[in-house]
Amino acid sequence: MTPAWHRDVPHLFPIPAARCRTFNCRGMARYCRHSQFPQHALLMQAHTNNNPYQRLQCSVLSVALLISLSCFASAHAEDTDKTGKPFELGRVVVQGQKATRSAAGESAISREQLDTLNRETVGEAVAIAPGVSLSHNSRNEAMVYVRGFDPRQVPVFLDGIPQYVPYDGYIDFDRFTTFGLGEIHVAKGAASLLYGPNTLGGAINLVSRKPTQPLEGDVRLGAGSRGERKAAANLGMRKGDWYLQAGWSWLDADSFPLPDGFKDYKAKPTDTGDERENAYRSDRRASIKLGYAPGERSEFAIGYVKQDGEKGNPVYTGRASGGIRYWRWPWWDKESLYFIGNIGLGESSGLKLRAYEDHYGNGLEAYADGTYATQLLNTSFPSVYSDKTRGVSVELSTQAIANHDLHLALHYKDDRHQDTNPKSPTKDYRDVTTSLALEDTITLGGDYTLRLGASHEQRDAKEVYYWPTGKTSANNALIELQRDFGEHGQLFASVSHKTRFPTIKDRYSARMGAALPNPDLKPETARHFELGWRGQPWSDAQVEASLFQSRIDDLIQDAIVASNQCGSTVCNQAQNIGKARHRGIELSLQQQLGENGQWGVGYTWMDRDNLSNPAVLLTNSPRQRLFANAAWRFTSQLKAVATVEAEQGRIVPVFIAGKTSFLTLHSYTLLGLKGVWSPRSTIDVEVGGRNLTDTWYELSEGFPMPGRTWFANVIFRF
Repeated sequence: MTPAWHRDVPHLFPIPAARCRTFNCRGMARYCRHSQFPQHALLMQAHTNNNPYQRLQCSVLSVALLISLSCFASAHAEDTDKTGKPFELGRVVVQGQKATRSAAGESAISREQLDTLNRETVGEAVAIAPGVSLSHNSRNEAMVYVRGFDPRQVPVFLDGIPQYVPYDGYIDFDRFTTFGLGEIHVAKGAASLLYGPNTLGGAINLVSRKPTQPLEGDVRLGAGSRGERKAAANLGMRKGDWYLQAGWSWLDADSFPLPDGFKDYKAKPTDTGDERENAYRSDRRASIKLGYAPGERSEFAIGYVKQDGEKGNPVYTGRASGGIRYWRWPWWDKESLYFIGNIGLGESSGLKLRAYEDHYGNGLEAYADGTYATQLLNTSFPSVYSDKTRGVSVELSTQAIANHDLHLALHYKDDRHQDTNPKSPTKDYRDVTTSLALEDTITLGGDYTLRLGASHEQRDAKEVYYWPTGKTSANNALIELQRDFGEHGQLFASVSHKTRFPTIKDRYSARMGAALPNPDLKPETARHFELGWRGQPWSDAQVEASLFQSRIDDLIQDAIVASNQCGSTVCNQAQNIGKARHRGIELSLQQQLGENGQWGVGYTWMDRDNLSNPAVLLTNSPRQRLFANAAWRFTSQLKAVATVEAEQGRIVPVFIAGKTSFLTLHSYTLLGLKGVWSPRSTIDVEVGGRNLTDTWYELSEGFPMPGRTWFANVIFRF
């Protein structure tokens, strides 16, 4: 039986289970000036040339949206939602007869947690889960590591739709906001093979919001240190079998404060004040999803998401001899159109369909110095990405066989990348990736459940600039056994074999003249072992504990090869030379404190070893990490939330004296606190601070993180 506090108090820790452009045709025209997509150019022409026919094309979606809104508005006062509990579209959780439980080893981060802990980007959000850590690279990109596996090895999905950029194989987690999400799932180790290819270290699934009432939503306004501004709105409507979910968000900041004790070690320092230079950012996101659910087991939805951003790239401030870049990203734009359908086939079978098209583009400009007045003129800059993805997935499930929940999934994904530069030829690349996966969850006697899975994946290089095309394939498998002890908990053990295909960038990038491409890279492989338990050992408590180990082979690492193509006698080259081992412990506890309080803590210890070359250390994830929180309601109108975040043993690479060395960054502890005043049940006023001790800490050497910051938010719900 679920404790009462689970229903009444939001979960604070996961338990497994100056540059704004508007989103209209005029804004699209401004967006198109930086776009490499033909349809964007059409929209720009429609606006600038005042072509009536083309302007009509731009208006079709607006008219359709207005019609939909008027239909939903007419239902404002009507009783709706025939099915009661909404069908959760987008989850890719393998479930058997006990459909209320998620796959073992999978954590769910709820909407309540995102709000309570003010996790406004996906990177900040998933970092509260055990086994997950956040990093920042020299390109000012937020990177998420899951049990030591980097973002290329842990793909991101939105309602089961792949989101990672084809060329890089990952996303910048700071560019993805959370305001439009209902929950986030983080799967590790034995993550379902139904996700599709490349889930070497797990998968992250972002589940969009979905309304349950005739009219619901919220509006958020906020401000913070160093010109931080934010605004977001979400609107949900439901009438009978139809629903509409729309959202918009804007995050913007001029800079961030430097912590006490910071020093710029460059010979010619650029960060001499009390705020970080070239650290501006701006992210806009708009989304809409229209759904039709004619029955409890059938649902159809079409969704559109547009992201539009820009950012500076703060300059390296450390002691290394290299790494000084004066970069800016004038645009970072992404738009996705997708369809998801779930069809009930009789009483025990179903069909899930997904189809999507995704466009991504960004621009990188490099300058000679910190004045950002003179751009570099060479064959590498400016660098412009234009990526396109089309794909389809079909998943058939059946429980027609007694005690079996059988799933068969087919995935097809067509990735295209175009690299354009006025100083060099346009480079075109195209990969086609397919996957066939089979999973079966078997209910055994004595409260045992067995999950078995296997998949075959293939990648075809259909088009490659300069280099020959080719294909490669990989096989995956998993087995997971669970013993259910009822309300006292579950014991689970899993073994899995996973793979990752090298990305277009892995195989063909010369890294701006510093490396030799290697089109013959093989897939990385990993064998995962996990033993865990989760349950309620005492009243008003939830506990999870996991032991895990991963053995990685054919890990892609840099090697030194003889060549004169990189300006000297040697070059770097990515090769399948690495063997590694990740092992660790994850612990989490959440405890209710009477009627008004709650606290939770999560701890991860992890050891990563380079088995092929112990002198080359594995980097960018901490040895120990802790996240704790506590909430206390003083009155019906006043509440306080406190957080503690700490880590130790983060190893990073640093280039000193002509060679790459390894540095262990200083341990740190961050304190956060906010107060919430709720004058009405529908209004929250928040005031709080992060890094209250103004600690100087880094996630990448030479790139300091923000010092003490303050924020204030107002949230209106309806």
